[in-house]
Amino acid sequence: MTRPLLFLDVDGPLIPFGRSSGDYAIFTDADLGNPLLSRVDPSLGPRLRALGCDLVWATTWLEDANECVAPLLDLPPLPVLDFPEGDDRGLHWKTRSVVEWAAGRPFAWIDDETTDADRVWVASRHPGPALLHTVQASTGLTGQDFTTITTWRATVAQDATCCAKRHSCGCRHLRMIRD
Repeated sequence: MTRPLLFLDVDGPLIPFGRSSGDYAIFTDADLGNPLLSRVDPSLGPRLRALGCDLVWATTWLEDANECVAPLLDLPPLPVLDFPEGDDRGLHWKTRSVVEWAAGRPFAWIDDETTDADRVWVASRHPGPALLHTVQASTGLTGQDFTTITTWRATVAQDATCCAKRHSCGCRHLRMIRD
């Protein structure tokens, strides 16, 4: 079975922001060139790798995510999704690029800005399973987020195994799971 893709945003999921109190956990006091990088929780790296997905940066950090964020998470350099400029009329500006990159493969997309409009658009244009999981920017990725993604990942694996047996299974693999 081909491993699902996991498209990963940085600002919000990995670097929390937007709290009115301004109180955030700080994981290093090293000078990293950007004070926001001190909010990256290094324990997220092993948890992301354990999901069993091929990780892809889907962030405005672009290649800087490999240089600045990946080392903090103990991740190898990851592929970087490129985004075209243009008006997506109600869609998140990353949505079309995520679906094009996935090219029918199962994928999860972790972001703090996805909406129901993106989910509807993906459901109508992507033939494989997809999870568009919206993370609260003020808290970043939490245990509950990982539970949601792990449950989706297990469902994708179960459906792939069932469908490989070539029987009428009624699998959920063509449905989009909402969070």
